[in-house]
Amino acid sequence: MKNIAIITGASSGMGREFLLTLENYGSFDEVWAVARREERLIELSKISKTPVKPVALDLSKEASLKEFSRLLSEEDVSVGLLVNASGFGKFRAVMDTELDDNLNMIDLNCRAVAALCQITVPYMRSGGDIINIASVAAFQPIPYIDVYAATKAFVLSYSRALNRELKSRKIHVMAVCPFWTKTEFFDRAIAADEEPIVKKYAAMYMPEDIVKRAWRDVKKGKDVSMYGFVARGQKLLVKLLPHSLVMNVWMGQQSLK
Repeated sequence: MKNIAIITGASSGMGREFLLTLENYGSFDEVWAVARREERLIELSKISKTPVKPVALDLSKEASLKEFSRLLSEEDVSVGLLVNASGFGKFRAVMDTELDDNLNMIDLNCRAVAALCQITVPYMRSGGDIINIASVAAFQPIPYIDVYAATKAFVLSYSRALNRELKSRKIHVMAVCPFWTKTEFFDRAIAADEEPIVKKYAAMYMPEDIVKRAWRDVKKGKDVSMYGFVARGQKLLVKLLPHSLVMNVWMGQQSLK
């Protein structure tokens, strides 16, 4: 039986960083790298210290979820780690965004995370870990990033509750809540032909730092991982202040009406 890790969103950003630093977590016979862009997954297989099985799937599609389930059922594997790092956001007013884009965001950021967890857990061994990428945005409503922030609130709440449910199976679940992080996320979030919605960034972190902290926190058994003073400070403030005031401050910072 193969001892494997599964990482979605592995072709870029934090998913890629989790894959390339997997030895900081543990040793595996194979890592399943899941993403849409197969050519990038193949490139990863050339530089990863752990053997890579490229799994080219669009997890926002029902057919891809069924294919993932089929692959697990046909392989003799024990899953020690699942990292759900697939996702995207749009920085734009809801009514200015195509409905298909908003629904696709919900499908990938929420539905796929819930599906991957439920499909994978029966194949996970005792002592295994699930890491789901949420966001600092999960702690507050954010006008003009409405849908993305709401999807991450789902991921955070779902992950923390699932962690309690799976304790009896000795499977640990942790949500990672990064602040602004320098990845390809912004290439899709910001339309090149429009004035940027987000004009001021309180801080911009590197994915290497987020992932390094996540590896440390998952070993400690934490249910939420957060890197950076600014991120932790914002989490505290939005917990203490009325959300109407928090939204007013956000709108003012970004010169939004």
